[in-house]
Amino acid sequence: NAAEVVNDEVWLADTFIPTVAKRGAAIIEARGASSAASAANAAIDHVHTWVNGTAEGDWTSMGIPSDGSYGVPEGIISSFPVTTKDGKYEIVQGLDINEF
Repeated sequence: NAAEVVNDEVWLADTFIPTVAKRGAAIIEARGASSAASAANAAIDHVHTWVNGTAEGDWTSMGIPSDGSYGVPEGIISSFPVTTKDGKYEIVQGLDINEF
């Protein structure tokens, strides 16, 4: 996963995540225009993966109702690692997920 590749949890928590959280404002400041196109493109990419499927051996994250996986109570909408195929998703089990 990306956190293992970066191998710097402090940088991820203190620099990367706050930067991503403020990306909409940064896009507006840099372009002088709305960040809506960037958000729309991300939504399009997400739906593309959902409909066309994840690559073999790969997974993505989706906000879906919990089936009880990873200790999230059933029915709660949360982000889960999933594989997708033919417009359906399946939660990837057994990943080591920490609170970060």
